[in-house]
Amino acid sequence: MNYDVSANKVHDVQIAYIGGGSRGWAWTFMTDLSMEESLSGTIRLYDIDEKAAGNNETIGNHLTDRPDTTGDWNYVTSHSLREALTGADFVVISILPGTFDEMASDVHLPERLGIYQSVGDTAGPGGIIRALRTIPMFVDIAEAVKTWAPDAWVINYTNPMTLCVKTLYHVFPQIKAFGCCHEVFGTQKVLKGICEQALGLEQINRRDIEVNVLGINHFTWFDRASYKGVDLFPIYRQFILDHFEEGFHEPDRNWMNGTFNCAHRVKFDLFGRFGLIAAAGDRHLAEFMPGEEYLKDPDTVKQWKFALTTVDWRKEDLKKRLARSARLAAGEEEIKLEPTGEEGILLIRALCGLDRVISNVNIPNTMLQIPNLPASAVVETNAVFGLDSIRPVAAGPLPEDLLALVKPHTDNHEIVLQAALTCDRSFVYEAFRQDPLVKGRVGDEELRSLADDMIANTMTYLPKGWQR
Repeated sequence: MNYDVSANKVHDVQIAYIGGGSRGWAWTFMTDLSMEESLSGTIRLYDIDEKAAGNNETIGNHLTDRPDTTGDWNYVTSHSLREALTGADFVVISILPGTFDEMASDVHLPERLGIYQSVGDTAGPGGIIRALRTIPMFVDIAEAVKTWAPDAWVINYTNPMTLCVKTLYHVFPQIKAFGCCHEVFGTQKVLKGICEQALGLEQINRRDIEVNVLGINHFTWFDRASYKGVDLFPIYRQFILDHFEEGFHEPDRNWMNGTFNCAHRVKFDLFGRFGLIAAAGDRHLAEFMPGEEYLKDPDTVKQWKFALTTVDWRKEDLKKRLARSARLAAGEEEIKLEPTGEEGILLIRALCGLDRVISNVNIPNTMLQIPNLPASAVVETNAVFGLDSIRPVAAGPLPEDLLALVKPHTDNHEIVLQAALTCDRSFVYEAFRQDPLVKGRVGDEELRSLADDMIANTMTYLPKGWQR
């Protein structure tokens, strides 16, 4: 990288994008980069689907050439991890581990035992099996980073977030890796909307909602929240008292009009039970709780006003994304230039020394950011980003009642990592038994049969050691 101190710019930034054929996160990343005039350089797109990476090369370079963009980036397709990583300053990872056929098994096969999952990529049986095929991929990525880009900052967007980051550090303890997730931002937006209604304000900046973040990815909590000196907890509490049944509806969204939307009633219920603000989407939060609560059956899900995201929906959405990719690459459609709300580019700016930023981040608990969770756990808290550094903020301990909910998941992360590294089914069975969606709801024989069938359905993406 080359610094232009007088202009507050950094040139020749080298970014390796693993999963560079992405039809989602890659476009988000490109959009924000195209509006960032203080950074410039090369994006090396690597993907096992090289044609998809090539399409994004075309789309990215067209963005750079547009007269209404200020980002100066050259997009190139890399043919190997070595080519992408060598000399990289930053590495971005956003991959789909396997295909939606494997994810269909992850999400829907447990339904035969009455186990429902609203996402199936982080917790529950689906999250566990997804991790089994994801961890070997991240072992390879960590080893490649260690060999060809040991000093690069590695930014992960792939789920299961916690186990992806945990694997990177297990393989390469000196790696400079962190995980980014936007679920906290979504809850800040809810607080922004409630604050605007309660105080009669307009256009509050989401980033002005100051929060203390503690927990694990997708099961994250705020124990403090304020806006310009105003404590938002009493306002949030009163809003829930007044609107618990209908929930909160963002002005441009309604829980019935989209598979990812919700009325935030699970958040509201958890606040009433535990006194902290749950800081993730209801679809994610529900999967960390006992299965007889929010995910007992589809009717229960409807009562709580969120949705079960079917894999059939994801497959149809992929068709639309593929069609859009073709239109964008052909110049038949333009990417709309507006901020995406993600903070990845802000964090890169800060790590380059152009800013100082505080944001939520997923990293190991080695500084005991949450002192009553193990140092080996990967936790989500705030951190200060500056020149070539991330300094985690001490979030404080989880309350004991919430610790009792979070700790089984951090324990299971250790078990699942060992399962993936050793190809030992006994660890998978144990992880299933301990997962709150499953625990106490099915017999051991049924549990083992479900795990074996789910492993068989994802065998294409597993090491040979899983074959019987």
